[in-house]
Amino acid sequence: MVEKSVKDSETDEIARLASRLRLAIGRLNRRLRQEGDAPIGASSFSALATLERLGPLKLGELAVHERVKPPTLTAIAASLEAAGLIERGPAGSDRRQVTVQITPAGRLLLDESRTRKTAFLALHMEKMSREGLAAVEKAAQLLEDIREDLS
Repeated sequence: MVEKSVKDSETDEIARLASRLRLAIGRLNRRLRQEGDAPIGASSFSALATLERLGPLKLGELAVHERVKPPTLTAIAASLEAAGLIERGPAGSDRRQVTVQITPAGRLLLDESRTRKTAFLALHMEKMSREGLAAVEKAAQLLEDIREDLS
């Protein structure tokens, strides 16, 4: 009986920590999006970053990577194309298939936004002690491990 209550206590503690972490990450992410000052929304930014990372993709493939429904991705792609951030092209010999790829303007937008976000974080991290920076470095590694587990 004691083992079960200890286990329940540990589970509750992990749940509380997970809740705090979710809230902190969510708020920091929202602030970083604001600092990035991108003229596109978070979903569009994510799709653009995926195209930068993976190269040209068919719209359906991009929808899978972004975990959105194809009609949603079609609308995102249309707005990115209208802004000159991606371009469409044929998908091999099948003229019915279309791929999308990032343009130089799209790469520039990502680079500039990332630079502003990194500078914002670095400015605030400069105020931290060596111990604080070491803790952030360890936390970053642990969060990267969690992200890898989710892939």
